[in-house]
Amino acid sequence: MHYIIHCLDKPESSAIRAANLEAHKAYVAAAPVRVIISGPLVAEDNSTAIGSCFLVEAASLQDAEALNRNDPFNRAGLWAQISIHPFLKRVDNRG
Repeated sequence: MHYIIHCLDKPESSAIRAANLEAHKAYVAAAPVRVIISGPLVAEDNSTAIGSCFLVEAASLQDAEALNRNDPFNRAGLWAQISIHPFLKRVDNRG
């Protein structure tokens, strides 16, 4: 099953993001579930990170939640808001 994980950073948390970025990237690269797409959400300036978004393939919602719970960004308290939802892919134009 696919899941979307949508996370919004706490205000004024760029230092937390920067301090944990390499650990986060290593964790995502070796994730216990398949991370299909991931990357930062950005502000209207197209460069300032304000959150994170993931499309993952996991056996269960609990596995997707565990992925998020153990992410170094989450453990460091970066995210103010997290939502995880099952996702039914209808169109995929990647190519």
